[in-house]
This record gives sequence, structure tokens and C-alpha cells, in this order.
Amino acid sequence: MIDAVRGTDAPSGPARPGAGPDAGFDTVIEGCDTCPVTTLLLARHGLTDLTGPVLAGRTPGVRLSEAGRAQAVALAGRIAGVRLDAIVSSPLERCQETAAAVAAGRDLPVRTDERFIECGYGEWTGRPLKELAKEPLWQVVQAHPSAAAFPGGESVADMQHRAVAAVREWNQRLGEKGVYLVCSHGDVIKSIVADALGLHLDQFQRITADPAALTVIRYAPLRPFVLRLNDMGELRLPEDSEEKDGGENHTGSDAAVGGGPGTT
Repeated sequence: MIDAVRGTDAPSGPARPGAGPDAGFDTVIEGCDTCPVTTLLLARHGLTDLTGPVLAGRTPGVRLSEAGRAQAVALAGRIAGVRLDAIVSSPLERCQETAAAVAAGRDLPVRTDERFIECGYGEWTGRPLKELAKEPLWQVVQAHPSAAAFPGGESVADMQHRAVAAVREWNQRLGEKGVYLVCSHGDVIKSIVADALGLHLDQFQRITADPAALTVIRYAPLRPFVLRLNDMGELRLPEDSEEKDGGENHTGSDAAVGGGPGTT
């Protein structure tokens, strides 16, 4: 079952009463177990046939490859022991498929929130990254992304604004001790992490979000805490390589627009 939540129409709802943490809360993550906190699991979708060499963007019909489907199943296994109160996804197929793998065996629908969709790359969509790296805008995206707006598409700043607004709303909706997973895209995840770390958007290219990797952010009253970043291991919450030849790293230091195929 897929529920759709679109833009500001997402219902805020009453704060969910906190369900007590499992034994071991204080021994896994130090902190106040009476403070209202919401935990966000950010998952990037698994690999597709376009991930790496081509900027897929919002191209319809881009589904997980065989390797990507295996990654999605593995992701579900890595968080099998984590209680989730909601599973939320970008509307694009590769995220829906990844989120569906996580939802399998859980009594939860996949809720679609369009604010977690890939950045609108406009005229860049579907073009090879090797070709895009020759565009003057590429260097702006690398060094000054807060000023970057894709021709016929979205600005990086607007992407961050709508994604962070969605996170804040879901935090409020789920309330104290809520735990939820959002399946989204590389640049969207990086922009949310930059906000959580208090980094200027111009620093977000220093963050990595590999396919099927998890980033975990705990939102507390005074500040967020980034508990995991680009993690591929088994996850236990308090309560319970070589570069690929895809043209994604042209100088050894450039970030791949869209997130790239990963480093392992």
C-alpha cells in the first residue's frame, strides 16, 4: 500500500505518545532518555543502471538494477531490528522499490512525500556526468552550490529548503521518540545532513551518500545529532574503496552531481 503525502498538504496530526525505549538506550548512545527526540533514518536508493555515468534526475521509469535490488534487501536486513513508526519515500521508482524492500514484513505502508524527490536538474537530466563536468555551472555546483540553479530546473537552495521543511514536519507529526525512515536521493540527503550539522550549503559537497547507505540523525530540542553517516553496517538504535569507472570523479576531488555510484 502506498500513501501519498504531497508538499504542504502533509497532515501534521497530534504528536505521537512516546513508546518507552528498549533496554540499553543509555548504554548505546549517551543522552537524556526523557528529552523529546525524533530519530530519522535517511537511506539512499540502491543502484540503477544509470547510477554513476548518467545524471538520472527525475527521469521516469529508472528502476533498481539487479545489484540495486540486492542492496535494498540487504538494507532491510541491516535495520530489521529497528522499530519504525513510518516509512517515507521520494515518488521516484528507485526509491519506492528500496522503501518497499524495507517495508516488507512490517505492518507499515510506504508513504510518498514529493518533497523528498530528486533535485530538479532540468536540462541536465539524462546527460552523462563526463559531459556535464565541462559546463561552467559544474564548478559553481562544486564550490558555491548555494548559488547554483539548474537550467530549466531547481536551485540547490530550493531543494534543501523543501527537504528540510519536510523533515521538520515529519518530526513534529511523529512526535517524541518517533523513529522513521526516509528513502531519497544523494544530493537531497547531503543537503539534509548539512542542515543537521549546521553547515552552510556551500559545504554540502563534503558529505557522501552512497547507494543504500544509511545516515541517522537524532533531532533533540536544542540541536540535531548525526549518529551515523553513510553507514553500510547493521544498525542498532538506542532503543532496541576503489573508485568506479563512471566518470563520477573527474579530478579526484569533485563530488558527483546526483550522488554517484558509491566507492565500493
